[in-house]
Amino acid sequence: MNDWTAILKKILNALVEQPFLTSLFVADFAILLLHRPPFIFSLAMLIGLMAMCMYFGQKLAIFKI
Repeated sequence: MNDWTAILKKILNALVEQPFLTSLFVADFAILLLHRPPFIFSLAMLIGLMAMCMYFGQKLAIFKI
């Protein structure tokens, strides 16, 4: 799948299908990017962000070999 519009449409459809995870992902990313939370809290948030990224990456499977 090399058509970038199809890839973008697939990503947006996956985000719309999972509104709760999408809102958690956006909120988590914004807090880590724009604020300076305590170290332990930011570490837990970073672990959660990585877990959501892995989930969305596995669900989308854009780059199949």
